[in-house]
Amino acid sequence: MASRNQNRPPRSPSSKKEGVEGIPLDKRRRIGMGRTGGATNVERKPFGSVNRKLDVTATSDVGSCAEGSDCGNVEFTKEEVDALVNERLKMKKFDHKGNLELVSELNARLKVCIKWFQKRDESHVEEEGKLQIALDALEKKCTETEAEMKNKEGRFSATISELRQDNACLQERLSKEESEKLDAIACHRKENEARIALEASQASLSKDLEKAQQDILAANQRASSVDDMYKRLQEYNLSLQQYNSKLHAELEVARESLKRVEKEKSTIVENHSTLRGRYSSLQDQLNLARTAQDEALNQKETLANEVKCLRGELQQVREDRDRQVAQVQVLTSDVVKYKESTGESCAKLEYLMEKTKSLEETCSSQREQICLLEHQLTAANEKLKMSDLSSIETRTEFEKQKRTVRELQERLAETENQLVEGEKLRKKLHNTILELKGNIRVFCRVRPVLPDDGTGSEPPVISYPTSTEALGRGIDVIQSAGQKYPFTFDKVFNHDASQQEVFVEISQLVQSALDGYKVCIFAYGQTGSGKTYTMMGRPEAPEQKGLIPRSLEQIFQTSQSLMAKGWKYKMQASMLEIYNETIRDLLSTNKSSSTENGAPGKQYTIKHDANGNTYVTDLTIVDVCRMEEISSLLRQAAQSRSVGKTQMNEQSSRSHFVFTLRISGVNEGTEQQVQGVLNLIDLAGSERLSRSGATGDRLKETQAINRSLSCLSDVIFALAKKEDHVPFRNSKLTYLLQPCLGGDSKTLMFVNISPDPASVGESLCSLRFAARVNACEIGIPRRQMLAQMPARPADSRLSYG
Repeated sequence: MASRNQNRPPRSPSSKKEGVEGIPLDKRRRIGMGRTGGATNVERKPFGSVNRKLDVTATSDVGSCAEGSDCGNVEFTKEEVDALVNERLKMKKFDHKGNLELVSELNARLKVCIKWFQKRDESHVEEEGKLQIALDALEKKCTETEAEMKNKEGRFSATISELRQDNACLQERLSKEESEKLDAIACHRKENEARIALEASQASLSKDLEKAQQDILAANQRASSVDDMYKRLQEYNLSLQQYNSKLHAELEVARESLKRVEKEKSTIVENHSTLRGRYSSLQDQLNLARTAQDEALNQKETLANEVKCLRGELQQVREDRDRQVAQVQVLTSDVVKYKESTGESCAKLEYLMEKTKSLEETCSSQREQICLLEHQLTAANEKLKMSDLSSIETRTEFEKQKRTVRELQERLAETENQLVEGEKLRKKLHNTILELKGNIRVFCRVRPVLPDDGTGSEPPVISYPTSTEALGRGIDVIQSAGQKYPFTFDKVFNHDASQQEVFVEISQLVQSALDGYKVCIFAYGQTGSGKTYTMMGRPEAPEQKGLIPRSLEQIFQTSQSLMAKGWKYKMQASMLEIYNETIRDLLSTNKSSSTENGAPGKQYTIKHDANGNTYVTDLTIVDVCRMEEISSLLRQAAQSRSVGKTQMNEQSSRSHFVFTLRISGVNEGTEQQVQGVLNLIDLAGSERLSRSGATGDRLKETQAINRSLSCLSDVIFALAKKEDHVPFRNSKLTYLLQPCLGGDSKTLMFVNISPDPASVGESLCSLRFAARVNACEIGIPRRQMLAQMPARPADSRLSYG
């Protein structure tokens, strides 16, 4: 250790303190001791001082923390990480021990930094999950808020209609009250006329009294005239009695009318209270309440005017009463003087006094009724004020709800934008994952053992390793001599794997075709290894459908779901086979007899353009919109495909089957346009003439199949060796697959093998070929944008790129 510190400059305590204090508190770190040590925690020095190795104890603590598994939380900055990565150790030539310690210290710090990066990565993943959960909750809340607002809108419209009906009823009642009010005014006018007539009668009575006084003064002289006067007074008293009876009848009628008015007012007040309860829960009725308030104010003014008129009339009645009282007093004095001669006339005058008292009592009762009406008017004004306050509160609540609705709409728009961005990010990450896994991926599938396989009591020739690294990816082939040949691929499916399990592994690759990429999936293997079952399966049985129908179902379902996000897709399908190096159109409806008899029919040509797209001239292209159309086309192609019987398979495919689906998509919202191609290929099986026993036409078919597969092997070998010249033109198959094998497509190969011990040699050849394919690096695929794609020629060609 002394040799390591010889060239280091001395460090003062003050400089060490300044270095520690210069670092922010959130950048300081503590490293705990291990659980087994039992010692107290030691404070970790700043990362810069550790890099300079100025404190021996701090560096030893870092080393112990890096070796132990229970380290405390460590934080790093970007500068510290750059300094750690770019740090260069000062090695001494002969001090091996010191050099080893320097390297171990650097390794310890690097381990701590790596652990810190791993923790940060895990925290980022957790945060992403939380954000996704919050986004889902926000979407759910937005949908619930929309439903609630729609329900409130329906309730508000119903209540508005009810209030309009109530308003119409109130207007009808108001018109009735106005008519009754006019009737009351007419009655009041009649009372005024009666009062005027009473005044006139009182004036005449005063005149008569004056005459009586003159008669009393000249009583001795006019004794006979007194008798006449007495008769006149009797008649006049009768007329007064009749007039008083009329006044009583009119007073009773006025009281009844007042009672009716009070009842109607009480009903109006009750209706107003019920309406006020309804108005408090509705904001749309605010204008109606204001109009009702204006009408009530007008009624208040009219009632106030009426009260003023009644008060004036009451004052006039009081003055009339005072005048009558004065006149009565004068009359009483006159009657006292006249009692000596006319006793009966005094009794009648007393009766008149009682009548005047009764009139005074009726006036006082009318005064009390006027006071009651004034109290009712004040109560109505207070109720109007309360209705105003409730309407103001309703308006404020409506404004709050309106603001919340606006905020929710803004949040919904932001969420939709985030969903669009998330969809773009998902596509980008999905394509990145596939590119990292490799452009040509290889899956291996072993078919189940059939009754015709000659296994017997022999040990199995296929085994699957159980180690963690090779589980699900490795396969071992065992020959009769006991020699084992291990192989490793991207995925290995044993004989128990179902069609659904196989399709799940390629579903992401099929999705890339909708995203605008060229995708190619082909099956390779010997005759009878299960290639056609893997690609086509049995479409009539849902559980045994192959990759082609399942891929098309996924594409149609996904395209339907993407319509909600603004995407519209157009799809075109074609099917062909390569039979004896000749292209046949499996969807052609007018097949000539010359073609069936072996004579040359229509010639199809494979062409490549400058943009890397491949076309087949004069090929039948069908626009498809539903899965049912695809199913009928697949049945038609299966009936037209060339099959034959050999010693290895009852129905052996004698040609290479190529299914192509061209996808054009456009997003109306973002105006983004894409074009993808999905190629699904079922290659014919390789076979040995010694085992197949082919003769005649079958012999020619076998030779053509083996020749095309040999050309495919040559292309793969050239790509693996990265040769300048790749022999794509040696075969129609390789020339058609040139875009898929040349680096412009996402390609997947299924290698199918048989568990039959007699097919070990062919299985080894297939697996070795698949291993070479898996080792090829053909480059990064390009996404096809519709704006960049050339227009399709008029001769009905279809792109296979």
